[in-house]
Amino acid sequence: MRSPRAELVAETAITLLAGRGMRGLTHRAVDEAAALPPGSASNIARTRAALLELTLERLNELEERQFAAASIRRLPTDREDAVELVARLLHGQITDDRRRTLARYELALEATRRPELRAMYDASGRHFRRPAVALMAALGSADPETDGRRLVVYAEGVIFYALAGAGTDPTMDELRRDVAVFLERWPGTDA
Repeated sequence: MRSPRAELVAETAITLLAGRGMRGLTHRAVDEAAALPPGSASNIARTRAALLELTLERLNELEERQFAAASIRRLPTDREDAVELVARLLHGQITDDRRRTLARYELALEATRRPELRAMYDASGRHFRRPAVALMAALGSADPETDGRRLVVYAEGVIFYALAGAGTDPTMDELRRDVAVFLERWPGTDA
């Protein structure tokens, strides 16, 4: 278990990444934004790499809670419930959890240049891909591993388009409609 101060440092780093990008994340900026004494962030995470890793760990914890809160552990076996679940998760990533999603994208890009961060990022990606695979299996997919990966790719595309592309934030109704179309046209799942 992490100390409350380490959690504050990680939460502040998430906020800085979302608001200022990777260049705006420094130990000094964390200290200032969190109203901590100078040197506090570097005392908790000595190097930039350690600060990034602490931040990614915190993001993973928060996303794990979001998945649990969305009842992803009780997977739906019909499309209507699956549509609602996926739409709710997407909507949360785009709206309520926007800060966290933006920070995750910043870390994803940074991970392409830092092998140690890439290893952590890939491991968390595999962990969070499991529910998509399980959902597709519950819906009767003939190849849940491939279909789960495709669902993740679709979801990431929707989120990225809303946050960084030319899109706007979709409403829950728009998400429900689009997810329903995506799942209805899905080859390899039972209707």
